[in-house]
Amino acid sequence: MTTIAVTGHMDLTENSVRLVRTALDELLKQYADGDQLVGVSCIAEGADSLFAEAVLAVGGRLTVVVPSQDYSRNVVRPSHAALFDHLVEAAEEVLVLPHETANRQAYEAANAVLIERADRLFAVWNGEPPTGKGGGTADTVLEARMVGVPVDVVWPDGAARRG
Repeated sequence: MTTIAVTGHMDLTENSVRLVRTALDELLKQYADGDQLVGVSCIAEGADSLFAEAVLAVGGRLTVVVPSQDYSRNVVRPSHAALFDHLVEAAEEVLVLPHETANRQAYEAANAVLIERADRLFAVWNGEPPTGKGGGTADTVLEARMVGVPVDVVWPDGAARRG
């Protein structure tokens, strides 16, 4: 069994969503062997949800890590709520972390769970360094590399972030 976690940007452009999903589908093909793939994701909008959908599409099992008790109520935007709920329902395991409020500490704790469980980390990441705030994609990549978790950077040609 292979457990792959994901970290990545939430603010992908509309065109990037298609590019990233295609790249994830291609990468996951090599792991699609019955139920031998477990994907671990926080299922945030953008990279996390694209990865979760791709894992399910190849027949993998999904583990969802929810950073805080209030996450679905206070963080998930209405435009993402239906997909978020669908992925929670499709998950084999849902871990809701004990943090009451979604904040940097909750995100860092969720990222620690991703790294702890991962045999590999897929990073939908443009390669920019950490912002210094903690809990972001670059931080997670650096932490994974520090503890020896292999990282596959997924940033196809033409991918971009909004804004």
